Amino acid sequence: FTTMESSCVLPLVALLLLCGSGLTLGGNILVIPAEYSHWINMRVIVDELLISRNHSVTVLTHSASPSIKFSQKDTFKSIVFKVDIDEEEIRALWHDILTTWMNEDISGIRLVLMLWQMTSRFERYFNAVCDGMLNEELVASLRGSNFDAVLFDPVMVCGDLLADVLGLPLIVSFRVGFAYTMERLCGQLPVPPSYVPAGASQGHLTDKMNFMGRVENMLLYIAQTAIFKVTLLVDKHYTKVAGKPTTMCETIGKADIWLIRTYWDFEYPRPLLPNFKFVGGLHCKPAKPLPKEMEEFVQSSGDDGIVVFSLGSMINNLTKERANAIASGLGQIPQKVLWRYSGQKPDTLAPNTKLYDWIPQNDLLGHPKTKAFVTHGGTNGLYEAIYHGVPMVGIPLFGDQPDNLFHMKTKGAAEIVEFLKMTSGDLKEALTAVITNPSYKESMMRLSRIHHDRPVKALDEAVYWIEFVMRNKGAKHLRVEAHNLTWYQYHCLDVIAFLLVIVALVIFIFVKTCKWLFRKCCRRSSAKSKKE
Repeated sequence: FTTMESSCVLPLVALLLLCGSGLTLGGNILVIPAEYSHWINMRVIVDELLISRNHSVTVLTHSASPSIKFSQKDTFKSIVFKVDIDEEEIRALWHDILTTWMNEDISGIRLVLMLWQMTSRFERYFNAVCDGMLNEELVASLRGSNFDAVLFDPVMVCGDLLADVLGLPLIVSFRVGFAYTMERLCGQLPVPPSYVPAGASQGHLTDKMNFMGRVENMLLYIAQTAIFKVTLLVDKHYTKVAGKPTTMCETIGKADIWLIRTYWDFEYPRPLLPNFKFVGGLHCKPAKPLPKEMEEFVQSSGDDGIVVFSLGSMINNLTKERANAIASGLGQIPQKVLWRYSGQKPDTLAPNTKLYDWIPQNDLLGHPKTKAFVTHGGTNGLYEAIYHGVPMVGIPLFGDQPDNLFHMKTKGAAEIVEFLKMTSGDLKEALTAVITNPSYKESMMRLSRIHHDRPVKALDEAVYWIEFVMRNKGAKHLRVEAHNLTWYQYHCLDVIAFLLVIVALVIFIFVKTCKWLFRKCCRRSSAKSKKE
C-alpha cells in the first residue's frame, strides 16, 4: 500500500471492527409484556433495544391477547403460543370488570362481592396463560434460543416462572400503586407506614400523616397484604412446576432489577433498594406536528386554546347519561376540546367539542395551545402531561388511577372529579380552575423541570440496566439478604424475644439475689438480737 492508500484503509478497517464488535456484543432478550397501556410502555423499550442498541428481541404473548398484535412491519421477532381460551372471552371479562366498577348503582360491599365472583373467570384466564406459556415444546424451543435475559411485566402471569425454568436473569418492568404490595412483599422494598401512604387510600393520605392517619395507613397495609395473599390465583402452577411449595411472590422476588415506571416528580420521598430503578416517563418524547385537519381545528381555538380529553385505551364507551353530562360540561368552556371517544355521539355535544376514535395524545399535549388535559389517571398519560407541563383534571376510574391523581393534586398540578358523582357543572368548574388559576400551570412546570433535570434520561437508564444484567449474567449482588429471611427474622422479632428473655432472666436473678441477701441479713439480725 502507498501512504495515501494506507491512510484510507486504516480508518475503514477500524470502522468495520467497531461495527463487528457492535454486532457481537448484541444481546438476545426475551420480552413478555402485559396488555393495553403496559404494552405501549414496553414497546418503547423494545424499539430502543432493537434499533438503537443492536440487540435481538423476541416478544412472547398468547393467542387470545386483546391488545398485543404483531404485523409484518415489526422488526422484532414474535412468538404467539396457543391458550385454551379465546380473545372474546378475555375482552368480555375486562368489559364486565370495568362496567361493574363504573356502575353508579353498585357500590360498597355489593361491588366487592361482584368483583370477587369474577375471580373464577380470572383463574381460568391465568391458568390458560400459564399452561400455554409453560408448554414443554415451547420451553424447549425457548431454551434453544439462548436468551441472555427476560424482560417481564408481572401483570402477565407466569413470565417470572418461565424465566426461572429457563434459568435466565429477570428484569421486571412494573407500576401498580396498591400499597406497593408486590414491590414490598415480593421485592422486599422498605415501606415505612409512618410516612409512605398506602395506595387506594381514598385520596387523602400523603407522606405527612397525623396519629389517626398513621393508624389508618397501618390498617390499609394489613388489609391489602391479606387481600394480596388470598387472591393469588396462580400459586398452584408455581408449586406444580417447581415440584415443591412455591409462590408467585417467591419466584418474582428473584428478579435482578426492578424498573419502576415512576420518578420523584410523582413519588413521595421514600427509601429504595439498589436493584430498584425509577424510570418514569421513559416513553415521553418531543411533540411532532399534528395531522393537517387536526391542526386546523386546534388553530381555530384562538387565544382560548384547547383541552385534550382521553380516558385511556380500555374505555371505548360510556353510558348515555354519563356521556351527556361530560359533553355538557365541556360545552360550557371557551376552549376547543379534542375528545378521544368512540361511543355513541352524546346528545349534548357542543360545537366546541370534536370526537376522535384516536388522537396523537403526546403531540397534542406538547402543542403550545393546550391548556389542560382531562385524564383517567393512567401512568402513561400522566407522564406525558408532566413531560410537557400540562395541568390536569382527573376522572379516576379504577386500579391505581385514584392514587396517581391524588399524588398530582397534592403537588398542586391537578383537580379531581368523581366519575360516578360528577355533574356537568363539576367538570366545568374543575376545568375553569385549572385553566384560569396560574398556580396549576406553575406547579406542573415545576414537576416538568424536575422530570427533565435528571443525570440520565429515563429510557437510557432502563436500557442501561437491562444491558447491565446481560453483561454480568444477572445482578444478584444488588439483591438484599431480606429475601432469605423469614418475616420474624426480617423484623428482628427473634432477636427482640431473645433480648427480652435475657433482661427478664437478669431481673429474675437480681430479685432472687436481693431476696436471699435480705433474708440472710434478717436472720443474722434476729440471731444477734436473741443473743443480746
